[in-house]
Amino acid sequence: MRKRAMARAKQRKPRMADASAAEASNAERILAAVKRIPSGRVSTYGAIAEVAGLPRRARLVGTVLRQTPSSRGVPWFRVINASGRISFPLGSAAYARQRKKLEAEGVVFSGARVDLSRYGWPARVASLDEYLWKIDA
Repeated sequence: MRKRAMARAKQRKPRMADASAAEASNAERILAAVKRIPSGRVSTYGAIAEVAGLPRRARLVGTVLRQTPSSRGVPWFRVINASGRISFPLGSAAYARQRKKLEAEGVVFSGARVDLSRYGWPARVASLDEYLWKIDA
């Protein structure tokens, strides 16, 4: 019985190493996706997760960006939330820095929002409902 428990414990250790390797791999995929965002465009946390092949992992994108040193040259400031807003608190130094960087690239804000249909990357494909119910102005 004791040998069986020890064998199970040995089997668990490689799983932990595999998990670390998978997390590092996921982080690299996320950073590669963020680096693909063109200048003058923005993307959402969820869209980056999709591009990286990690659907529904938007929070992981935020975690990876928060933990990535600025020396890596990742354009973190091009990632905003799904409502088109900067995720930092309005009026904070971090908010001002991100907004300034985006405006320097030509991204236009309407109040505190960015028009994702104009500046969003990758271009979002409209759903069938959006096509059917689109009202011409």
